[in-house]
Amino acid sequence: MPEGAARFCVGHEETAAVDMAESYVKKLCTTLMDAVTDRDPQVQEQICSALCALGEAQPGETLRACERYLQRHEKLAHPYRAMILKAVEAVVRSHISNLDKDMARAIILLASSEMTKAKDLVPDWQQAASSVLVAVGMRFINAVMEELLSRFQPGLLPHHFVVQTLASLAASNVFGMVPFLTSILSTMLPMLPMAKQDVTRVVFCSALRHFSESTLEYLANLDQAPDPTVRKDTFSSEIFSAYDVLFNHWLQSREAKLRLAVVEALGPMSHLLPNERLEEQLPRLIPGVLALYKKHAETFHVSKSLGQILEAAVNVGSRTLEIQLDALLAALHAQPKRQGLGSEDLPADSVRAISISTLYLISTTVDRMSDVLWPYLLEFLTPVQFTGALTPLCRSLAHLALKRQEAGADAFLSQYEASANLPSPYAITARLLVVSSDPYVGDGRGAASLRLLHVLHQRIHPLLGPRWETTIPRLVQHLDECTEETLSRKEWEEKLLMFLRDTLAVVSDNTWVSQLSLEMCKQLPCYNGMPQEKNFLYKCIGTTLGAASSKEVVRKHLQELLETARYQEEAEHEGLACCFGICAISHLDDALAQLEDFVRSDVFRKSVGILSIFKDRSESEVEKVKGTLILCYGHVAAQAPRELVLARVEADILRNMFQYFSTKVGRAPPWGHSHGPRLVTLLLSVVQVLGIKVETKDPALKLCLVQSVCMVSQAICGSAQAGAFHFSWKAELVAHMMEFIRAEPLDSLRTPLRKMAMVACTLLVSLEPPLEEQMRAEVTHGCLHSVMALLPEPEGEDASDRKALYLDTVHALEDLLTSLLHRNMTPQGLQIMVEHLNPWIKSPRSHERERALGVSACLLRYFLEHLHVSALVPFHNLGLLVGLFSPRCADLWPATRQEAVGCIYSLLYLQLGYEGFARDYRDDVAEQLLALRDSLVHPDLSVLFHTCHSIAQIIGKRLPPDQLISLLLTIFEALGDPDKNCSHAATVMINCLLKERGGVLLEKVPEIISMLRSKLQGTQEEHVLKAAQHSVYLLASQHRAAVVSSLLGSPLPFDSHTCTLWRALAVDPSLTTQVLRLLLEKMNRDVPFKESRAFLLSSTPDRVATLLPLAATCALYEVLSAPASGAAVLELYPELFVALLLRISCTVGVQLPRNLQAKERRSSGGPPAIRNLEPCSSAVDTLQAMLLRGGSEEVVWHLELEGGWELLRTSEGHEEGVTQLARAMAKHAGPRLPLVMKALISTQSSAYEIQRVTSTAFLAELLSSNVVNDLMLLESLLVNLAARQKDTCASVRRLVLRGLANLASSSPDKVRAHGPQLVTALIGGLDDADDLHSLVALEAMAGLARLLDLVEPWDLRSVLLHVAIRIRPFFDSEKVEFRRASICLFGHLSKACHGDCEDVVLEQTLSALAPLLLHLCDPQAAVVTACRFALRMCGPNLACEELTAAFQKHLQDGRGLHFGEFLNTTCKHLMLHFPDLLGRLVSTSLFYFKSSWEDVRAAAPMFTGFLVLHADRELRHQVDLEQLLAALQLLLKDPVPMVRMKAAETLGRLVKFA
Repeated sequence: MPEGAARFCVGHEETAAVDMAESYVKKLCTTLMDAVTDRDPQVQEQICSALCALGEAQPGETLRACERYLQRHEKLAHPYRAMILKAVEAVVRSHISNLDKDMARAIILLASSEMTKAKDLVPDWQQAASSVLVAVGMRFINAVMEELLSRFQPGLLPHHFVVQTLASLAASNVFGMVPFLTSILSTMLPMLPMAKQDVTRVVFCSALRHFSESTLEYLANLDQAPDPTVRKDTFSSEIFSAYDVLFNHWLQSREAKLRLAVVEALGPMSHLLPNERLEEQLPRLIPGVLALYKKHAETFHVSKSLGQILEAAVNVGSRTLEIQLDALLAALHAQPKRQGLGSEDLPADSVRAISISTLYLISTTVDRMSDVLWPYLLEFLTPVQFTGALTPLCRSLAHLALKRQEAGADAFLSQYEASANLPSPYAITARLLVVSSDPYVGDGRGAASLRLLHVLHQRIHPLLGPRWETTIPRLVQHLDECTEETLSRKEWEEKLLMFLRDTLAVVSDNTWVSQLSLEMCKQLPCYNGMPQEKNFLYKCIGTTLGAASSKEVVRKHLQELLETARYQEEAEHEGLACCFGICAISHLDDALAQLEDFVRSDVFRKSVGILSIFKDRSESEVEKVKGTLILCYGHVAAQAPRELVLARVEADILRNMFQYFSTKVGRAPPWGHSHGPRLVTLLLSVVQVLGIKVETKDPALKLCLVQSVCMVSQAICGSAQAGAFHFSWKAELVAHMMEFIRAEPLDSLRTPLRKMAMVACTLLVSLEPPLEEQMRAEVTHGCLHSVMALLPEPEGEDASDRKALYLDTVHALEDLLTSLLHRNMTPQGLQIMVEHLNPWIKSPRSHERERALGVSACLLRYFLEHLHVSALVPFHNLGLLVGLFSPRCADLWPATRQEAVGCIYSLLYLQLGYEGFARDYRDDVAEQLLALRDSLVHPDLSVLFHTCHSIAQIIGKRLPPDQLISLLLTIFEALGDPDKNCSHAATVMINCLLKERGGVLLEKVPEIISMLRSKLQGTQEEHVLKAAQHSVYLLASQHRAAVVSSLLGSPLPFDSHTCTLWRALAVDPSLTTQVLRLLLEKMNRDVPFKESRAFLLSSTPDRVATLLPLAATCALYEVLSAPASGAAVLELYPELFVALLLRISCTVGVQLPRNLQAKERRSSGGPPAIRNLEPCSSAVDTLQAMLLRGGSEEVVWHLELEGGWELLRTSEGHEEGVTQLARAMAKHAGPRLPLVMKALISTQSSAYEIQRVTSTAFLAELLSSNVVNDLMLLESLLVNLAARQKDTCASVRRLVLRGLANLASSSPDKVRAHGPQLVTALIGGLDDADDLHSLVALEAMAGLARLLDLVEPWDLRSVLLHVAIRIRPFFDSEKVEFRRASICLFGHLSKACHGDCEDVVLEQTLSALAPLLLHLCDPQAAVVTACRFALRMCGPNLACEELTAAFQKHLQDGRGLHFGEFLNTTCKHLMLHFPDLLGRLVSTSLFYFKSSWEDVRAAAPMFTGFLVLHADRELRHQVDLEQLLAALQLLLKDPVPMVRMKAAETLGRLVKFA
């Protein structure tokens, strides 16, 4: 070929190679940029890094590819464009020196276009483009400025990032930019006034700051500058013009960011201002900057700028700086000083009170002062503000009045009447009478007020003098005889009211009475805030109105009182109600009529009207109005004449009371249709339809109603016609009272509501008609619960008051119960009462029991005292009642014990009474109880229980035979009593009664056992359990078959008490052995389970346990758990062990029968059974109990520590549990093994597959222990296991292989002797054709791994290749155990063949190398450990010292592995020593690109990347780059970010093959 042609061909080939490389780089770049839209930030970062890596190797091609990609993908979102631009910037900065002009120009145009494409700000994208321009501008400043200035035209605001880029260029390339600043500033200055938006102004400020800083740096380094002729004044005028805009206009902005941008720019700009301009501006500039300290919390930039300005001022020698110095120092150093202003509040003195007190001294000592002071001091008598000085004022007035009277009555009266401002006689009377109700306040104002009243009697009314001469001194004397502590306020008020009534009777003038009542009503508001005085004034008004003869006056004043009452003040309710009650004594009709008129009035409707209830007043205010009205009716009923009340009580009083209380109507009104207002009914219907709940919960309203009901009931009971009166409201009133009682809290007793409600019920019970039976029961139960359940009151300041309230409440309860009992004085009536008391008599709380016994004793005494037997009738419930009280004779509280004996005493005499004995008859046997009662005060326990025994003897002597069984059954209930003493006493009494009179109970044995089982529920008391066991043992000794039959028939699961009774059968060893044999026979007699299908289409039938073996297993556990059963267990050890082990095996996964499942679900809310009834768990528990009782405690503890017992219970862990059991037996119970093994071997032909599995697992594990050699069991075990290799069950075949492999642990010396047979058997397991799930193969691999180090090498040569090939597919099995076992076996094969079979081993090692390396990232730690071991063992077979050393260094167990570093090193050595493996390794790696494990999937491309990194470029022909690139493209779409990152990283490395 001619030389030219050759050169042409060579040149053509080079060009083609370059084009191909460029095309491949483009593909790589495009692939990466296509993936840049990944949502994961780390993947995006890795893609950018890969692009940068491509750029490092091929910068020109990479930049060209990026530029074309962005041009062709106009719709690519800006965040992804920004990432590509960042990669471009990185490549440009790294290779700026090698960048040619054409490429630079293309990049500039691209970046400029990207930066200005969007008019709106998109900071990330535009900043990335700007950064590209700044990077290119480091070398090609002129080209960049040419492009930027083309977009920076005069008269038009430039793009935000054009200005920003100019600023950045000024900062990064000072010498390149400063020459352009003159033209830039000349263009920029006119733009400043055009900038209206703050963000635009901020970027101009930033540019001016950077321009100024660049200029200052340029001037500071003129010796290095390209143009040393540049001077400061070159830019001074432009900078000043900019300064004028920034300082005078923009600094005043409200936007904080703009102000900070301005102040940052002013600092460096101040250095470029002309000197004279700076001097001129300083007086304004410095204060302007200082003012920013107050506007900004962060002042760093302000301080920095201020420092630059001061530096510029110092540099020019400014004179104005001295003038600003004080302001500067003050602003920089001043600390705000805040002085707290305080003021003193002067205390207020009671000047008026002091002055008036002084008057007394003046009036009594200065003669001529009487003319000045009288009668004008009377003006201070009625105003309430002078109440504190009332005592000295009354004394002064009394002294002055006496002096005036001595001067003459005419003078006294004339002076009084001459003043129009003086209080009227009625005002004086009302005032002095009211303040006297609290007589000891204010230094004895009561006596002073009464004396003044006495002195003024002539002015009050001429007729009062004689009467007051005797009545007032008696009142004053009463006060003198009492003290504030001893005076009864109620009695005193009654005396004052009597005095008022007497006064009104003496006057007997309707006009005078009317005026007095009018004045009293006027004074009511004066006592707001003084509840005692105001309530007394109400009573005075009622008394006065009662004396009035004019109905109009009475009704007018009553109406005013209702309209003006302050209902929100609870203390005022009683006063207003008392007023109405007192008034009703004389004016019943008027009082009732006025109350009804008020309800119909507009005032009441505004207050409590149903339609405006939620508008005018709050609900609580409405309740108070109702409560007051209800209380008014109560007082009216209580005070009015009895003969008048009875006719009005239902139609007028109760009807209105309940109308106010609640709008619920439970039944038709009993008063008839004529009295039921239709409007009220209509309104009630509206309320119900609207769903408005108006039932009250206000305790004050409830108390008002209860008090009123009490008063109404007392009024009815006090009437002479009460016996003939049919009270139709009775049941409803009782129901209301019970609602209140039930609503009372049980944690405290704070109000008398509970007591009052029970008092009301007591009064109502005595009225006709009688209550229905259900209502009586509700009353009894509710009242008992309300009082019995009360918590004991804590000690405190008001403890005595609370105790008194409690005692009153208990007495009210006793009265109520005795009144109910009185209605039914029969044994049945008494039993009903005691049944209600029963829960409280048995209460776990001592105070409740004491209360209940006290009430019971009260009822029994009442019943005995009122007993009238007209004929001899049986006391049929005597045994039940005596049985209830008997155990309480040992109660923890002495008072309860004594009350219990008293109850028994009363019951025995009641029995005597029913037998016909006279009431005064005294029985010698019963009387012994009184002596025993006295011994129960403070006895020790021995005396206490001896006394209980004596009491039981007394009861036994006096109890009729037919009552004995009911007595015993009742005392049996006390066995579970929470009071241990009572429970113990019950056992004592039962034993005593059984001993004394048990002969008649033979036929009741089943019932007694049943009672023992049921009544022991919930108790764990030792003495109770012992008593029950003792009873069962005695019964079993006499009636063994019946007792065992009864117990076996107990419902499953056995409760704790049935279990207790079972354990009683283990007391006698001979009995125990017979019972155990019997139970073993019953357990093995029936099939362990039956198969049934829960659903017709179910693929596999369910296994359901049969009842007889299940019950026998549970019974075995209970008997074996008794310590006394030890001797019997030792005798039957092998039989028990094997039977229970096989019972466990055949109950794994077996379900309970459906009826027991349902029963367990129903009882899940109740007390749990003592043990789990689940069939397998019950068998496991029984085996544990048998081992413990048979002296094999170490076996139990060993399995407990290893978790073996739990494993035995589950299908998944049963085999392992059996293995652990065998291991523990071999270690801790060796002497027991020969007989156990013999029994087990006999079961290996069992029809139940699971039993063969269990026995094989147990025997296989024995081969891992030396004990088989010690007991000479090895050969027989091997023979037995070998015979099971062809078992139809794969699990049995697998366990046989495990047992053969266990020989390596127990007898390694025997392995060589049996080597060929062992290896043949295990390899046969690898090829087991019937092994559907490869579990036999798994066992074979594990066994071979254990045996390979012990067999002779020549036994392996023929099978090495077969084993290696057979296990290779398991490397990538989805099951971790297969991966681990196969890889581990491969390591052992490599280890066993060191120095032998090199060719076979090397080839297999090279084939396995890539999988082993990649599985170092396996998600399972066990597989990773196996890979480490296998690679360490493979190293010597590779004949590469570097790789062997690397494997040994990095892959030691327990050492941390930096996988990337290790893989990099390994690939480096592989490509150095095995370069021809590149294609093979990459192909293998491609297989793992599709791995189901994400970590392996991520490791595969990393492995490929490292191989490419360290391979020579000449080896690229081994790799199918197209296939690899396609596979990596797929990985870039992997759902796992880490995989995508590694794929991107590898793509960056493939540039080597470009």
